[in-house]
Amino acid sequence: MRFSPILGFLVIFFRAFHGIDVGFFIAVAFYSVFSFFIWYISPWFLKLTSNIRILFSTGITLLISIGILFTLALNIVSPDQLLDMFIAYVVVPPLGVAMLSYVIEVREKIQQLQQQLIIEEKLAAVEQMGAAISHEIRNPLTTAIGFIELLDQGSLDKDKRTKYLSIIKDELDSAESIIQDYLTFSKPIIESTEELDIQKELTHIIKLLQPLANYHSVKVTTDFSSNGMIQGDQSKFHQCFINIIKSSIESMLQGGTLVIKTTATQSKIIIAIQDKETVLSNEQINRLGEPHYSTKGPTGTGLNMMVAYSILRAMRGTIEVQSEIGKGTISQFHFKLHKTKVQKR
Repeated sequence: MRFSPILGFLVIFFRAFHGIDVGFFIAVAFYSVFSFFIWYISPWFLKLTSNIRILFSTGITLLISIGILFTLALNIVSPDQLLDMFIAYVVVPPLGVAMLSYVIEVREKIQQLQQQLIIEEKLAAVEQMGAAISHEIRNPLTTAIGFIELLDQGSLDKDKRTKYLSIIKDELDSAESIIQDYLTFSKPIIESTEELDIQKELTHIIKLLQPLANYHSVKVTTDFSSNGMIQGDQSKFHQCFINIIKSSIESMLQGGTLVIKTTATQSKIIIAIQDKETVLSNEQINRLGEPHYSTKGPTGTGLNMMVAYSILRAMRGTIEVQSEIGKGTISQFHFKLHKTKVQKR
């Protein structure tokens, strides 16, 4: 209805091809007035309910059809022609408009339901995220509050007071880090774009995480048979794969081997991370003095992994995960290849 003046102009334009006669000037007068009238009442029309809009459109079409039929009937003598004109102008146009109006209204309802469903899904995700963030933040804050209460004791010596203050600072830093991770997950911002050497960046990340791998009895092996450059934010790339590799190491409670390899095609480079957890026998578990349980999932758990995948999407990367018995979990991260780097042998 908002474009009715344009549609009225098009009707007049195409009517001109049939000749500039009395009918043409009647069409100019009628469609000029009618199109601007429809445009004027469009705000009111859009506020009506769906059924009323269908009835209104059909009623207007019926009135116009009766007017056209009455005008043409003045020049028609044969009753047979009058019946045909009645069906053509009074029955067909209102029926067609009613059907089109119904289809349009149904389509609008479907779009509204889809939008409402998307909003509800987003609200549900926000609620779940809020619950997770609340749980993550509560732990360090509870610890900090406990040590603050201990500081109220006047009998504390200087060393204990200093130690407690250090613990409080660490816990508050942990809470701040969780909040920062949440902000990164909500809207990862790629602050700068530069060329990243995949082999160089992964080697740096592995060196940072080597102490953690040693602590968990995880051997990290690499196979950088293919190397290349991608475009992205170096700090975000580091944060992404530190979270992913750290999660893989920590999930192997019984130790094992973590294999990181790269392969390249003509258009993309693939980083594959495969974890092979060591399976201990009952005798070995008993020798350790306590049972070990694995809580690892194929895509990792926790806010850190959600942040990692959020950064991955922001860098236009994709992920494929495969889990096979005896082979562990293989996660493949696909990035658009910027250019191939020739390796020196």
